[in-house]
Order: sequence, then structure tokens, then C-alpha cells
Amino acid sequence: MAEKKQAKGTAKKAENKGLLFGDLDQYLFGQGTHYDIYKKLGAHPQKIEGKDGVYFAVWAPNAADVSVIGEFNGWSEKAHPMKRIDPIGVYEAFIPEANVGNLYKYYITAKDGRGLYKADPYGNQAEVRPGTASRIAEINNFKWGDSGWITKRAQTNQDEQPVSIYEVHPGSWKKHPLHDGDEDGFYNYKELAHALVDYIKEMGYTHVELMGIAEHPFDGSWGYQVTGYYAPTSRYGTPADFMYFVNYMHKNKIGVILDWVPAHFPKDAHGLAEFDGTSTYEYADPKKGEHPDWGTKVFDFGKSEVKNFLIANALFWVEQYHVDGLRVDAVASILYLDYGRENGQWLPNKFGGNKNLEAIEFFKHLNTVVLGRNHGTLMIAEESTAWPKVTGKAEEDGLAFSMKWNMGWMNDFLEYMKLDPYFRQYNHHKMTFSMTYAYAEKYVLVLSHDEVVHLKCSMISKMPGQYDDKFANLKAAYSFMIGHPGKKLLFMGQEFAQFQEWSEARELDWYLLGEERHAQMQHFVKTLLHLYKKTPALYDHDYDPNGFEWVNANDNERSIFSFIRHSQNGKSNLLFVINFTPVERKDYRVGVPRRKQYKLILDSNAKEFGGTGKIQPETFKAVKKECDGMPYSFGYELPAYGVAVFKF
Repeated sequence: MAEKKQAKGTAKKAENKGLLFGDLDQYLFGQGTHYDIYKKLGAHPQKIEGKDGVYFAVWAPNAADVSVIGEFNGWSEKAHPMKRIDPIGVYEAFIPEANVGNLYKYYITAKDGRGLYKADPYGNQAEVRPGTASRIAEINNFKWGDSGWITKRAQTNQDEQPVSIYEVHPGSWKKHPLHDGDEDGFYNYKELAHALVDYIKEMGYTHVELMGIAEHPFDGSWGYQVTGYYAPTSRYGTPADFMYFVNYMHKNKIGVILDWVPAHFPKDAHGLAEFDGTSTYEYADPKKGEHPDWGTKVFDFGKSEVKNFLIANALFWVEQYHVDGLRVDAVASILYLDYGRENGQWLPNKFGGNKNLEAIEFFKHLNTVVLGRNHGTLMIAEESTAWPKVTGKAEEDGLAFSMKWNMGWMNDFLEYMKLDPYFRQYNHHKMTFSMTYAYAEKYVLVLSHDEVVHLKCSMISKMPGQYDDKFANLKAAYSFMIGHPGKKLLFMGQEFAQFQEWSEARELDWYLLGEERHAQMQHFVKTLLHLYKKTPALYDHDYDPNGFEWVNANDNERSIFSFIRHSQNGKSNLLFVINFTPVERKDYRVGVPRRKQYKLILDSNAKEFGGTGKIQPETFKAVKKECDGMPYSFGYELPAYGVAVFKF
């Protein structure tokens, strides 16, 4: 604190060396704690000394010279040289001739004499690919109308709320028919907002998670190789259009989560790689600074300015664009120095281990700042190993994420579902093992885009059996997922059983909804999601062992699972019975804890879901007859692949 006061005093006593980038800015940026650095670096419309223009600032510590080139100066490399601010290595310039909408780049002369043409790392808009220039944007004039949503979010404990996420790739969810001059058919952010809100509200999801929003040059990367961390991709419109998208979602009580990629960045010439002619954003040693598998660069988490770039970027999306959370991609690849590397390809830490100590501190810093400043938001880790305390508190040596993708559950679950039903009896543990660690972290159960690409098959195509068997299997699978503790995520298209693998190049196969089985599957998923959202037993005890109770976890010979979900107040308990074989059990008896009426609220065999439509009683009275280790029980005709959910 004393150092900060001293820095402020210095800033007042002496004229700033920079025009707008002052001593305090330099101090905080050097410490890695300038959380709104994006308001200084980048291109910002300003009035200085009575003149309107644009203020440019860029960090290029090892450059020999930097100038701004753009539409306003005929792309001249000499027209607008930038002034260097030492010792931090920021360059700045004020250009009255520049205007909002102009394209620009930085022309950087490296110390070895090379001339580099770079997009702005802090640029707020980019040229539509294949163009690579940045575009001057004004992002501070949008009229937000979501203050009620933001206030309520800050007062909400997300652990006890329903979270069912619809993962969407905006460029391929739906497309317009192609017309002359339009090679893509993309929905604009505004069009997408209206179409998605209608669909999400109908289906019953609580959140949308968007892939590929930060600017990226290659469609086939799906947005996981970013060149513009501070720019929503121009494929779908302007920054204001994207603000409209978030605002409209919030007006309709839908949360917005973005995929966020701090793990790596591509080597494209206009991007961050060797930004000033040296390893500016990446580790200098390729054993730390490159991912051999991906052909990309790795951020240098030992540099304060690089950590500042990323932490401020997370805050930028949450505070400038009002998003409700970030799903942090490839966390394991950041934490482990030997991730994707063979012996001899990686450098151990100072203790000789494979943990990236700098990255651990980065995550603690990132999550405590983002969540501390924005209560009710989510930081979700895609972490694929058994790294301890990913969602633990930073002060207890945790990484302080809000939630973690449950990759272990997903792998076991899919392996089980792909099996011929006869062999499921020998793999029963794949469905029960997850409960042995279910409360080690705050988990999200995920069936994401990663599971329906690269010849892995769509969800319906993974299912065994003939045509109707596949649909029956998938209904049982989704029911198990909804009943299992943890928040939920389902990738687009899987809710109506798309047969094709997903491709970013085409829209989903919406025409399938004209076929009976696909429409019935969509209706079943919709029913599950609405049941989930309105029943506290399915979400308010997600991270508490008291919220889940096995009735029978050991019925492997029949491949039937029965369990209870308890709500915090005990008033809305649900009993799940799920049969994972094509064998009907007319004499099925299930144990229950109380002598109550058990109301059948979901029957997968109903006609509306594609079942036989056999009429079942609405309620079942438990009698004093021991079963499944419970004192009471009742009988139920359990159909082949039957799902029955009872409320009591």
C-alpha cells in the first residue's frame, strides 16, 4: 500500500513521461495488477487538448521502433511514429486523423532490423477474416438494460442454483441460405440472440456457453487459437452487436458463459507470437514456450505484464461485456510442464517437478480477482486430470475455480453407454464409480463438442442396437445425467439426436425434427430440463453428500440403477429408476425410505416420448416390505430401457 501511495505521489509531483500512460499505470502494469489496463492499451477515441482523435498504446518492450499504420495515413510506416515510455516499454501516440471504423496495425521494427506488421493485442474489433488488421471501435456507449440481472446475480449462490448449459458454436447452430456475395450464411449477434432466446426458453436451459467469440483467423480452430483476445469476432457483427446479444439474454433471464483460452496462442504473423521480434508474450525457451502437439505458443506466466494481459482480459469480458462466466480451456496443459511432451522436451520446475508453479499462482490470482470483484459469476475449469482442489479456496492451496468439468464421469459414462447391453452387467462400476469422488470438487457433468467430433460419433450414433434401441438408450443416458449430482452441459444438436458428427462448416440438421423419433427425443430432453429447473432436489444439494442416496447401486445382473435426490428442505425428493437393458421387468420392486405415496412424474415409455404408451398408475403406495436395504418398497412394471422418476 505504501508503494502505491508513493507511486501516486510521484505521478503528481512530476509530469508523466507518457501522454496518457502515467507513472501509476506503469507501476501497476509492472506489478501485474492493472486490472483495467485495456482502458489504456489499445486504440481509444479521445479528446486531447481540444482535439478529437484516437489514442494508441502498445506494449513492445524489446522493439527498436513502433509506428501506427492504417487507413488514416495510407498505411505509411513513417507517418505516425510512437513515443516510447521507459522503463516499461509501452509506446503511445495520439492521432487526430484517425477515426472510429478505421483499420490499423502496428509496424514494429525489431532490434535485428526486421519489420513486423502486428494486429493490436488490446484491439476491440478486428477486420473480418481473411483480413488481419485491427479496427478502431467505440465500446463505451452501449445502453445496458440488465442492472436487475447483475444485482440479482451478485446476491445468488450459484452452487445452490440450477445450471444447465447449452453449448453453442454460433457459426453453425443455424445458418441463413447462402446468397450472392455471402459465403458464410452466419447469423448476426442480434439475430442469434433472438433465435437462441426463443429456443433456450422453450427447452429449459439456464445458460448458453458460446464457443469461439474472441477473434481468431481460422474457422477450423473453432475459436481455440485466438489472435484478438479483446475483440468479439467480426464474423457475427460489431462489439455493439455482441453487447446486444448479452443484454438480450439477460433480459430473458439466461446466463452467458464464454469459452476462454489462456493456454496457448497461434503463430500467425499478425498475432502475439514474437510480438516485438522477441518472445514477448510466450516463454523464450521452446521447451516451455511451445506446445508440440498443437503447434502453438504458450503464455509466459512468469511475466507480470503477460499475467496482467490475461487477468484483465477475463475482467474485460465480465465487466465490459457483462458475461456471467468463463469456461477456461485446457487448464491441465497450463498446470503441467510436461503436458503433451516427451522426455527431453520439457523443463522441470525449481524443485525438479512437473508442475508449473507460475501458472498455479496465476490461476489463484485470476480467480480470486474475477470472482471477488464480480460476485455470482462463474470461473469453470476444463481440467482433465486429478489435480487436487481445482475448486478449493486459494488460501487452502486450491486454484479457486467456481466449478470443474467432470471428465472422469464423462469418460466412464460414455464407455458404459457404448456397450452392448449384455456386457453392461460386467461394467456396472463405470456408472457408480463417480459417486466415490463426486464431492471432491464442484463438478459440471459435460457432454461437450469434444465428444461428437474427430470420428467419435454423435451421441445417438454412440448408442448400441437398432434404430429404436438407440433412442431408448439415449433417453436412459440423459435421465441418468440429469439425476446425477453436478451441474449440466449438453452440446447443441445432441438434444434432438443429430446423427452426423458436428462440423463448424454446416448448420445443425434441424430437418430431423420433421421425423417422429427426433422430435420425441427433443421433447423428452425438454421435459427433463424443465423438471431439473423446477425441482430443487436436482440442484440445491449438488455439492453436499446429503443430496444423494443410492437405493441400489449393485444391481449389475439386471443393469438397473435406483437412487434418490434430496432437496435441502426435504420437501421435493425424487426417486430415479433406470433400466439399461432391453429386458422388461414386470415384477420390479424398489426399496424406499418412507411409507409414502410415490407419484410417477416422468415415464420414458409414454407415447409422447416414443414409448409403447402403456398406462401406469399415477401413484404407488409403499408398503412395509424390505427391499434394497430399505424398510419399505413398492412394485412397478419397469419397461425395457425404462426410466421412471417418482416424487415423494
